[in-house]
Amino acid sequence: MVEFALILALIALVVIVALLLTGAQVTNLYSNITATMCNYHVGC
Repeated sequence: MVEFALILALIALVVIVALLLTGAQVTNLYSNITATMCNYHVGC
């Protein structure tokens, strides 16, 4: 049981660090996709 909790904590830590490192890039990606869709009048 303790091992399972440690594995879950490690996975959560890795996900948090990955989001902190790539968060701005992901935000820019979604902004670019939205802008492109609006330029073609799709889903705006």
